[in-house]
Amino acid sequence: MALRYLTNFIASEAFKTAGRELRDGVPRLVKFVCCLKLTNTYLFTVVLTYGPSMLPTFGLAGNLSLAERVSTRFEKLGVGDIVLLRSPEVPKKIVTKRLVAMEGQSVSYIVDPKNSDRVETVVVPKGHVWVQGDNIYDSNDSRKFGPVPYGLLQGRVFWRFWPPKDFGSLAQSKGKAPVS
Repeated sequence: MALRYLTNFIASEAFKTAGRELRDGVPRLVKFVCCLKLTNTYLFTVVLTYGPSMLPTFGLAGNLSLAERVSTRFEKLGVGDIVLLRSPEVPKKIVTKRLVAMEGQSVSYIVDPKNSDRVETVVVPKGHVWVQGDNIYDSNDSRKFGPVPYGLLQGRVFWRFWPPKDFGSLAQSKGKAPVS
């Protein structure tokens, strides 16, 4: 009985139509997924930022932003840009920090802002950048792990679209002088 039902179903027009739709739809789905992967890897990516290190630029609860990946490939980043980078301490983790100095520039920073006023000055070596969180009191950044190789930079965050009250470009914060 079940075998006859299965045979009738396979011979039916509905089964043939479903097969044609599947045959036509799979290549479209594969092309879409490939296009999405290429866009996410080489052009733009959506970023969820959260935590205290970039206060007040980004909130604790989380901000949804857009980052472009072209600037890092053509070395078009500048001081003041908010960048995505692979953490030098935990390579699987991507963090968001502000670019404070490029190679060859010197940067002065407070070593431990919670406990002292001791300032150190460092010249950023060739092929490296100096990154810091906007909240110097609660940020794990170059003050702790030193200059970051340029190759760890993943993109530049340029547009925030969540929360809605902060919707817009992040370019206005580019001119902001880092607190050091």
